[in-house]
Amino acid sequence: MRDLGAGFGYLLKGQRWVARHGKQYGFGLVPGLITLVLYAAALVALALWGQDFVSWSTPFADDWSSPWQGLFRGLLTAVLFALGLLLSVVTFTAVTLLIGQPFYENLSEKVDRDVSPDGTAPESGLPLWRELWISGRDSLRIVLRAAVWGVLLFALGFIPVVGQTAVPMIGIVVTGFFLTEELTAVALQRRRVELRDRLTLLRSRKTLIWGFGTPLAAAFLVPFVAVFLMPGAVAGATLMARELMGEETEDGQGKGSLPSAGPGNLSPSGV
Repeated sequence: MRDLGAGFGYLLKGQRWVARHGKQYGFGLVPGLITLVLYAAALVALALWGQDFVSWSTPFADDWSSPWQGLFRGLLTAVLFALGLLLSVVTFTAVTLLIGQPFYENLSEKVDRDVSPDGTAPESGLPLWRELWISGRDSLRIVLRAAVWGVLLFALGFIPVVGQTAVPMIGIVVTGFFLTEELTAVALQRRRVELRDRLTLLRSRKTLIWGFGTPLAAAFLVPFVAVFLMPGAVAGATLMARELMGEETEDGQGKGSLPSAGPGNLSPSGV
């Protein structure tokens, strides 16, 4: 339970950090606003034509009597939109991070320098095009994993009662884990930690990750909130990445060092 609270604490610390650094917060909003416009258009299209798609994909229900046909297709339309919303939360972060790679890299580095005892930040040493390639490749892998979970949860949604109660909660927890992976990747990629090692690292502290990612995933379901929370989420994920790597961290205001409780079982090279 302590890790659960600590994870939520990192989410709050990240928001406080960007509140104290208005310039970084302003720059960090730009990629999210661009992505928001694209995703809003996609969700509006899904809302307008989702029912037509469901009708086309369920021809076997054409001869069903009323009200069963309407109830069945209405339920499928609602589940389809919920699935689209779930995937949009996960992919929103991936697409925003890809669009805003230079912005968020800069923000994450400034957080590292601010809280590092020696005032330095790890650097990958890779050219920008290489960092963009790795980020895009890893994001695609995470989105595919999330899509598999989405299909599974979509199927479980047909189970009476459980599908309308437990499944949405599980969906938020799963989404929170993948969100956290995407966000911590900004800092961990600079430390040359590969995707497989990042997932291993996050799984070793599941409750910490859930404490950070679950409330963030729930907040991201609210329209426009994701845009304003993204800069602080990147900052908080950077702080949490330092703990996961076992790095010493100051409070960012020159009031002394806070030793990390992280396992520190991975080297900066990710092995």
